Amino acid sequence: MIVEMKNVSWRRDQRLILDQIDWQIKKGEHWCLVGLNGSGKTSILDLINGYHWPTTGEISVLGKKFGETDLRELRKEIGWVSTSMQQRLHGYEKVENVVLSGKYASVGIYEQIEKEDYDFVRHLLEAWNAEHLYGRIYQTLSQGEKQKVLIGRALMAEPKLLILDEPCTGLDIFAREQVLHMIDQIAKDHYAPTLIYVTHHIEEILPCFTHTLLLKKGKIVQIGMTKEMLTEQILRDFFETSLTIETKNERNWLIL
Repeated sequence: MIVEMKNVSWRRDQRLILDQIDWQIKKGEHWCLVGLNGSGKTSILDLINGYHWPTTGEISVLGKKFGETDLRELRKEIGWVSTSMQQRLHGYEKVENVVLSGKYASVGIYEQIEKEDYDFVRHLLEAWNAEHLYGRIYQTLSQGEKQKVLIGRALMAEPKLLILDEPCTGLDIFAREQVLHMIDQIAKDHYAPTLIYVTHHIEEILPCFTHTLLLKKGKIVQIGMTKEMLTEQILRDFFETSLTIETKNERNWLIL
């Protein structure tokens, strides 16, 4: 089991943020976590990474039960891409050092770096047609370039679980499609990590995502195979509005 959450609830300042979450992710599955702002999506991710501790319930990630494992070591097996990570990074770092820091799940480099590490950085950048970014200062990159670098950073440690927390936020349509293409290629790789993709844009749900969880106000509303979740009736009820779905190139687009 990649992720297992049993009857997980989480309170902050006496406020119930997540309410009785039961979620299992098996090896070979790729998941989308869908919810509007304030639904609790990021809170679930923080629990999976061990940044918050559940008020009630049990969590296991990559077969390791929380409370019985070193979370600092566990995080080295989890790739993480988010806008909050962008804000934590040292903007004056060179691109290759930002990517390298993913090997140690750290902000900055504090270890002895071997030549093969830099070779792997070049390999990752070349895979996404981003080799021209090598040597650049991170803060000088465009938003789309930064996301490519963050995905490379997340893959540096060859993780078993890759979490993508709204990776297309702030991107123009061309940069968004480039990032989505990268994610699709990662999912198709024979040695792909399990993916959790977080969004509130239905059109970003690629065919590679086998399962979808719909989250509202800290509760699971629907959970199951993606094709079964993305119906007009389910999404009308979920978003509480009238809508239709147009399917094009195996992706679904909402029309209000």
